[in-house]
Amino acid sequence: MRFASKRQTLQSVDGDDGVSLLIVEPEDMWHAHNLISEGDVINAPAWRKVTLTTATGSTAAKSVRTNLSIRVKSTFFDPLVSELKVSGTVVNENDYVNVGQHHTITLRYDKADIKFTIWKQTGWDSVALQQLKEALSEDRPDAIAAVVMHEGLANICLITEFRTVIKQRLEVSIPKKRSAASEASKGMENFYDKTLAALRANVDFSIPRTLLLASPGFVAQDFRAYMAAEATRRGDKELARIAKEAVVVHSSSGHVHGLNEVLKSPEVLKTIGNAKFTTETNLMDTFHERLRKDDGRAWYGTKPVEKAVAEGAVGRGGGVLLVNNAFFRSLDVATRKKYVAIVDKVKADGGDVRLLSSDHESGKRLDALGGIAALLTYPMFDLDEDDEEEEEETERVPEQEMAAMVI
Repeated sequence: MRFASKRQTLQSVDGDDGVSLLIVEPEDMWHAHNLISEGDVINAPAWRKVTLTTATGSTAAKSVRTNLSIRVKSTFFDPLVSELKVSGTVVNENDYVNVGQHHTITLRYDKADIKFTIWKQTGWDSVALQQLKEALSEDRPDAIAAVVMHEGLANICLITEFRTVIKQRLEVSIPKKRSAASEASKGMENFYDKTLAALRANVDFSIPRTLLLASPGFVAQDFRAYMAAEATRRGDKELARIAKEAVVVHSSSGHVHGLNEVLKSPEVLKTIGNAKFTTETNLMDTFHERLRKDDGRAWYGTKPVEKAVAEGAVGRGGGVLLVNNAFFRSLDVATRKKYVAIVDKVKADGGDVRLLSSDHESGKRLDALGGIAALLTYPMFDLDEDDEEEEEETERVPEQEMAAMVI
């Protein structure tokens, strides 16, 4: 994603600055999904069905292309087709539509630059600016390709710092072990051939990138050997490089959930270093480990985390705030401001802030904890004590009222 020209200072109906952006690759649709929140105003090309009256007085329905500005009520993102549907009410009328009418604008990647302009309901606060910075970053690491496989099954994935995308799931029938050895060998060769074809069809290796091959047993290792042999047979230098640089790691199965253990394997950690998604997986592991120890340095839930942040316990020296990015997409203004203030306080105290996505393994684990958690720089205890007392008080009130009624 890039600016349409440069940072725009267009005026919306609210008078706030707007930013015009161009969608230039499929990954940009993911960033657009994160940038556009309920209450924002967006302007983009749209198709609108209208009823036109001819010179003879007859009417006819027709779809016309126009530019519309709508106040966002909801969004729906389909990563499989890189399409984002943004629904809301029209804020600027034109020849085809009146203010207040409902419309859904569809943004999609279709190999032609698509321009849209966004005005933030709450202004470009620190969280929104960070999301914009990430969307516009030209030096974000290339996606890592991964093939998680076992005999007859291969999942071809792309792992970026924002999400894991399953590009293709491949299943090939392999003769049973009781069949002739030659038949089983031919079956595996056919499986490897189809997996290689699917890998190269779904992943662009023109720019060198890391390839992870994961499986139980020796399937991944044998697949890499097959790739190397095919490279020699075809005289394909690119394939030879891919095979040589591929990293083989162990996984318990060929299903996608095997990526969780793959991302934590020493080979992968050594290969991709401090890539964001690996760091987040490690942070969630550290959080759960401290939670099990019950050492007062791991808390989850809005109220306990908010108290820890207010005390400066999520700051310099190892403090980390983990927040689901959904908290900043569809909340009312007051609630969003509260979470932005928590983020700003942690940053001001020198702590680290990680916005996790539910589309990634680490984000799903955070969801199970209520979407917000923190690693503290020093132990704090009984942060949830007030909540428990409040619950007890709530339980006692009906009993007191009942006693008063009896008297």
